[in-house]
Amino acid sequence: MAPAGGRVLWLHGSGQTGEESRAQVGPYFSAPEFASVRLSFPTAPTASIPCYGGEVITAWFGIPEVPITARTARDEKEVLKAVERVHKILDREVAAGTSPSNIFVCGLSQGGALAIASVLLYPETLGGCVVFSGSLPLSKSFAERIPSEATKTPVLWFHGMADGLVLFEAGHAGCAFLQELGMHCEFKVYPTLGHTLVDEELQYFRQWIKDRLPQETGVPVSSLSDKKDLQ
Repeated sequence: MAPAGGRVLWLHGSGQTGEESRAQVGPYFSAPEFASVRLSFPTAPTASIPCYGGEVITAWFGIPEVPITARTARDEKEVLKAVERVHKILDREVAAGTSPSNIFVCGLSQGGALAIASVLLYPETLGGCVVFSGSLPLSKSFAERIPSEATKTPVLWFHGMADGLVLFEAGHAGCAFLQELGMHCEFKVYPTLGHTLVDEELQYFRQWIKDRLPQETGVPVSSLSDKKDLQ
């Protein structure tokens, strides 16, 4: 039997964990109307980050510099390796019977960057992608590798103009690139917001997901750390 409802995959920012994200985001989906939503919060592996003085933190891929600007270049091989891991999660979900249109890939900061890269290179149209204070971690040369079905996935992008870690210009450039591809990208701007999640964003995010989910309810919510997703 196909899983009912939808799946929300949340990718945390560098230095964070899935458990921390679950504690912050999970309560927004605790109402009965989200009973058919399954949430998962995998944790990234750890790595030594040179621009942080060699500090060992959780990270989906390397961090070349801070702050991240519209011109920051990543190690795209590392990014693609992380994308492959996300695609394995999505493939397992689809194989289990979930419609791609009911799957949402979301993330904060580096997790948001991985979310949009994963959605752009996935061969199916998903329910949506939501980026919080993120950036596009791939060069524009990847445009020719983006499947046509991927460009039909709607995107919601939040960014604060006071963000000192991932500069506003990086978020703006990322959304502009998506629009150049013909994608629908709703860009939510917060003039005084820094590099953090706030209630106003999460309230809007919850409604955006709700508007795109199937209406069926009655299946208990499952908030998972999804260690198996990282295998």
